[in-house]
Amino acid sequence: MSNKSSPKKYSEEFKKTIVTLYQSGKTYSEIQKEYGVSSSALSNWVRKYSQVQVDDDTLLTAQQVKALQRRNAELEEENLILKKAIAIFTPHSDRD
Repeated sequence: MSNKSSPKKYSEEFKKTIVTLYQSGKTYSEIQKEYGVSSSALSNWVRKYSQVQVDDDTLLTAQQVKALQRRNAELEEENLILKKAIAIFTPHSDRD
């Protein structure tokens, strides 16, 4: 049996706080030394919790942007299916 310790569990609030520290100018190495967070975990959190300003009042996380992209792709596919159905069921006139 190996003597490896199990991965630490961090709260969402902690992760968001760490990302805020990084965005305010702390380096990866400073955060790793001070909080004992691995480089890969920090990288994942920055990707997940970084915010994108959409307009003057709206901030979205990377996770929310991905969800919107997935939903947009679903809607585009549904729209394409409906267009094909309309083409199939719409009678074409040969008189034109």
